[in-house]
Amino acid sequence: MYFLYIKALHIIFIVTWFSGMFYLVRLFIYHREAQDKPEQERYVLQSQFDLMMKRLLWGITFPSALLTLIFGIWLLMLYPSIPVWLHIKVGLVVLLFAYHYSLHIICKQLLSRKFLYTSTQLRLWNEVPTIFLVAIVMLVVVKQNMSLVYGVVGLMAFVILLMSAVKVYKVIREKKSQTPTENH
Repeated sequence: MYFLYIKALHIIFIVTWFSGMFYLVRLFIYHREAQDKPEQERYVLQSQFDLMMKRLLWGITFPSALLTLIFGIWLLMLYPSIPVWLHIKVGLVVLLFAYHYSLHIICKQLLSRKFLYTSTQLRLWNEVPTIFLVAIVMLVVVKQNMSLVYGVVGLMAFVILLMSAVKVYKVIREKKSQTPTENH
């Protein structure tokens, strides 16, 4: 009976972990874009983003990742045997933790005012957890009924669609920034 409670807690912390990762990279983007503002505005914005990034990373995202891991391992221990799909899921989760660690590195860089990435590169990086989310959810829900070939092809098509959307968004933003605004 307690298996369902552990599973529910695992899912809850997955949701909060992903939410934290998605929002954290948005803050990275805003932090990077604040670099292009006049000095006084830049200082105010980046100071606020520093505070928000630290609170989000250490107050929500990291604890959620840790609790996801704890409840996930607990669930694994309750399985009598580990099916193939679960091995693949665990591999994807390991990669997701590597992504999470990369966010920690980027956060430290931004806090020390090292701007190594453009806002477009960060927007692309912001889509990575979406790819993991789709792959993991499809794997968990569909399990053995999914063809490995169709699964990989579908995921690759999804990645191409996401990356294209980011590029289209960049073009739209650039056109808007080039259009003179009218004063009313």
